[in-house]
Amino acid sequence: MWNRKFGRTADHRKAMLRNLATSIILNGKVETTYYKAMDARSIVDEMITLAKRGDLHARRQAASYLRNVTDEKTNKTVVQKLFDEIGPRYKDRNGGYTRVTKTGSRRGDNAPLAVIELV
Repeated sequence: MWNRKFGRTADHRKAMLRNLATSIILNGKVETTYYKAMDARSIVDEMITLAKRGDLHARRQAASYLRNVTDEKTNKTVVQKLFDEIGPRYKDRNGGYTRVTKTGSRRGDNAPLAVIELV
């Protein structure tokens, strides 16, 4: 966590980052502001590290943080997708599971935009 507040209360900020991490794991990539992507990166990397561990305690820790959403294509929950597909994909990689790429500026308020995606 980079200690950014985003003009939100602590509960709202935590919910925003939980939703963003869930979307990244579900869809593979998300376009958001640069600073939200940088904060979500550490959370997603932590979830993938839990998935690499793969035991029941790690699964329950990930399930307590991520939203309970199902993927329409595969009919799996986010936690099932994380532990069955994403975790084994990165078993030989030591960190750095996400990539943040700057894409430009938002038209309304000139906020820097970025795409965060799984490598």
